[in-house]
Amino acid sequence: MRVLGIDPGLTRCGVGVVEGVAGRPLTMIGVGVVRTPADAELGDRLVAVERGIEQWLDEHSPGFVAVERVFAQHNVRTVMGTAQASAVAMLCAARRGIPVALHTPSEVKAAVTGSGRADKAQVGAMVTRLLRLDAPPKPADAADALALAICHIWRAPAQNRLQQAVAAHRAPRAAGPLGASRTPGAARTPRGSAAPGAPRSTAAPGATGTPGDPAAPGPTGTSGASSTPGTSSTPGTPRTLKGRIA
Repeated sequence: MRVLGIDPGLTRCGVGVVEGVAGRPLTMIGVGVVRTPADAELGDRLVAVERGIEQWLDEHSPGFVAVERVFAQHNVRTVMGTAQASAVAMLCAARRGIPVALHTPSEVKAAVTGSGRADKAQVGAMVTRLLRLDAPPKPADAADALALAICHIWRAPAQNRLQQAVAAHRAPRAAGPLGASRTPGAARTPRGSAAPGAPRSTAAPGATGTPGDPAAPGPTGTSGASSTPGTSSTPGTPRTLKGRIA
């Protein structure tokens, strides 16, 4: 694995190429700094950063590019310049189809020195030791670029396995059992059970009438109409009123 580490900046943009695999000695291929004049126009400085990074990509043909992730600082002007140079670096890599990885300064320090609060001198000393150099790279931006490349080589295998595990875990949930999809929150109704709140039928077996229908015949075959107790009437016989002659 060959990685180009980029420590973005407008005045000094550190670049370093490291080759190797996790668990084995690493080799430095090249290290340097892309410089731009502080009194130049912003657009011209960004063009100079782009040309410098393009030259490193042409010369070393890395398989990955590791860029330091920009974090908030009190100096807004410095943050803006670093973010602009970082965007140029990612653009150059994406234009060539090279994968780009972002690492925070704490991640890089922890990977190289074992402490996320290490200072630049400690980072430079560990980079010198890991790459078997005679002296720490100068300036510190160059050492930071090499540290970024080392960090990516060591962290990339674990990150790839984690991403594959997450993708494999999400795949069965997306497909669902037998390809069937269910609406979230929908409850299943047991077979043979009535829905909550539905009225139950109390009709006797064999009755065809609807409960509550006065015209429907009851279980004994009589009409659902009620009559006064003790009074019987013959169907078809007219009633007579008291006091009147029929």
